[in-house]
Amino acid sequence: MSEWIAITSGGRLRTYLGIAPGVGKTYEMLRDARARRRAGVDAVVAYQERHGRAATMAQLDDLEILPPRTVAYRGVSFAELDVAAVLDRSPELALVDELAHANLPGERHEKRWHDVGELLANGIDVYTTLNVANIESLGALVARITGVHPAEPVPDAFVRAGEIKLVDLAPAALRRRLAQGLIVPEERVDAALSSYFRFANLAALRELAQLWLDDAVPDAAEAFLAARGISQPVQASVIVVGLDGSPADEWLIRYAAQLARLSDARLRGVHVRDIDNLGRTPTTRLEQDRQLLSELHGTLVEVRADDIASGLIRAARRAGACQLVIGSRRRSRWSRLLTGSTVADQVLRAAGDLPVQVVNVGRPDKTSDEWRDLDTWADSGESRDGQCVLAASGIRSPWRERPVADRSVSTSVTSASIIS
Repeated sequence: MSEWIAITSGGRLRTYLGIAPGVGKTYEMLRDARARRRAGVDAVVAYQERHGRAATMAQLDDLEILPPRTVAYRGVSFAELDVAAVLDRSPELALVDELAHANLPGERHEKRWHDVGELLANGIDVYTTLNVANIESLGALVARITGVHPAEPVPDAFVRAGEIKLVDLAPAALRRRLAQGLIVPEERVDAALSSYFRFANLAALRELAQLWLDDAVPDAAEAFLAARGISQPVQASVIVVGLDGSPADEWLIRYAAQLARLSDARLRGVHVRDIDNLGRTPTTRLEQDRQLLSELHGTLVEVRADDIASGLIRAARRAGACQLVIGSRRRSRWSRLLTGSTVADQVLRAAGDLPVQVVNVGRPDKTSDEWRDLDTWADSGESRDGQCVLAASGIRSPWRERPVADRSVSTSVTSASIIS
């Protein structure tokens, strides 16, 4: 879904970010919208979760509420955001609660953040709410902290493309609110206090949110763990593939997916953005990458770094990668003298003991056709009990070009294999 690309030229997004349910995200969003309405802004409530909290419901008094779309699924009726109705109404500002939400099958878009992207692309400003647990890059760490795997991740880049307002509440205050029955039904209070809403959990989530919002911190999860002298444990073999937002990404993703399948490994794509966010992000291509990775049971993570090579290496180490796959196009020695070293050169020189495969991406405009027979030639590889399958296992370039090592890279980098 690529409509949200228009976010910078269409409507403006504001996300009310909270450390956990119950901090007051919806309340604050509604309060701010009422102030905008009093100032003459045409604001409507496009979708609001019914939590039954009296103080929150009181904020709806003088706001126009658009009826949700009722969707029947497996004999049960559900209320969903009615994107078409919002577009027909065409307000200046639409309030959409709970950004992290999967729509029912057959709906206009798969995810609610896709819905919001369409509203933004049509020039409608959107206020929305989100918990830090649902930020895509933080999900794994939140699961590790709380023991609960967050559902429905929202891409970091989508949230960062707009304004973010942290709805902060001290852990002790949030626990008091919970104990008073203001967040969950009374019969669930004790269980919540002793699990997700433990003081240590809330304090950690609050710190994580603050780190993620700090522009001086390239990787919030890494900074959080480093402050405690902790490194990410290797839960399982992971193949990391570096993506630059070009047509060659499809080639690399499918290649890395075959490595992951043969190795019984997880697949993760990584795109490195400028640390100052000044570079142009290839959002259309990255959304296609995200969809393809999802189809191949992988995930996409976007990180910020001073340079691409260091960002890829850091992301691969953080993931506990058994191998990093990156693409490179064959260049003449004269071209190298004129333009300097490539990202692949820089990765190989800095990778240390991290295994790296640099793959000649050949003719990226023909990736789809060339990969039709991928399974035939890739099945010659064999699994190594969860260890990464390297070039020697039988996987070859689908371009079937003669394997030629890139001699501009020092042969002392023994952990790297280069496929042409």
